[in-house]
Amino acid sequence: MTEDTTFPETGIKAYRAALLDFVDDPFYAPELDCVRFFADGLLVLDNGRVKEIGPYEQLIDRYQNIPITSYPGMLIVPGFIDTHIHYPQTETIAAFGEQLLQWLNKYTFPTEGKFKDKEYAKKVASFFLDELLRNGTTTALVFAAVYPESVDAFFEEAYRRNLCTIAGKVMMDRNAPDFILDTAESSYTQTKELIERWHKKGRLRYAVTPRFSITSTNAQLKMAGRLLKEYPDVYLHTHLSENVDEVAWVKELFPECSGYLDTYDRAGLVGERSIFAHCVHLTDEEFQRLSQAKSAIAFCPTSNLFLGSGLFKLKQAKSTEYPVKVGLGTDVGGGTSFSILQTANEAYKVAQLRGQKVTAFQSLYLATLGGAKALELQDYIGNFAIGKEADFVVLDLRATPLMAFRNPSPKLSTIEELADAAFTLTIVGDDRAVHATYVMGELAYKKT
Repeated sequence: MTEDTTFPETGIKAYRAALLDFVDDPFYAPELDCVRFFADGLLVLDNGRVKEIGPYEQLIDRYQNIPITSYPGMLIVPGFIDTHIHYPQTETIAAFGEQLLQWLNKYTFPTEGKFKDKEYAKKVASFFLDELLRNGTTTALVFAAVYPESVDAFFEEAYRRNLCTIAGKVMMDRNAPDFILDTAESSYTQTKELIERWHKKGRLRYAVTPRFSITSTNAQLKMAGRLLKEYPDVYLHTHLSENVDEVAWVKELFPECSGYLDTYDRAGLVGERSIFAHCVHLTDEEFQRLSQAKSAIAFCPTSNLFLGSGLFKLKQAKSTEYPVKVGLGTDVGGGTSFSILQTANEAYKVAQLRGQKVTAFQSLYLATLGGAKALELQDYIGNFAIGKEADFVVLDLRATPLMAFRNPSPKLSTIEELADAAFTLTIVGDDRAVHATYVMGELAYKKT
């Protein structure tokens, strides 16, 4: 690898490797029309944004005096996007033996109670963000805890790393221990202050974050809707139809509603910037409503399997009749890995159990441009379109002995070879395959 430095006069620098990104959705269009691949490519950046991308041989004459960082035998893709994860649950990962509602009471709520202490929250946030970068994740939609201190701690650490992240204070005013509850009014006031402080500071964005309908009264959900009206460019982030018992309890708590999604809809929470995690047990009508509203689903297979929640209907979400935006979510700590690659592995298996085949290109689309579209960030990140913010991952397709044995050739020459190697990556790859992670063109993590 050559020295990773910026050309002193222009701010231009370049990276040479195999390059892969997506220009369209391979769930709906022929894959070869969606994939952009350069077996020996050059990615040229100007002050952290994409300036040019193409074959090395065609571009090098124009950039002979620019420092080039070379990654021979490796693959560069856009940074991975995690559309649903809880940073306060980092230490509850791999907590034994419960399904969703029991798991929350036994493990999650007591752990999240620690996050009133800002210094503790900052320590966990720092570890959490470093772990994301180590796994190639450069953007995430994140639950904080109920305490404003937990949000400040998270955003301070994310801002210091120049990350494109979205997060918010949990709103919950019932059906949980007193120490972790707020009120409808306090949740509104505190969230409003946090939006004013953090939304669009640097690359940060805010999400109004009721945990789920079970822990929010109608009054609180309406306050969340009020915030969305007052700040129309913030996000709504919550859970929906994750677990059978949860869905049944919501029906008891909201007898006036036609279903789980309707509890949010009546409060004005179902819109283009609304991301609903899980959605395992949606009705056909709820899929249609999400499609109509242009809302998004965070598909969290490691969590859905670990907590015994069920098998997400990816085929229905990606239907042509009522398409819904979908991204991948690790859902740590219900989820079992920070790795989007391992999440893709489990997504493939969930789809198999439902009789659907998911290709490597479809998985990597969900992890990059699909995730960006789910978060309405496709104008900023998700692929290597000119002018976009250059978050990207350098992947070693032969990172482990098994991967090297499975992919004996260090060089990819054709799209067919790429498809096979990429599928191996999405099934047996994990954090060990992440050689380096870049944020706005700056090295943020390098494997040692």
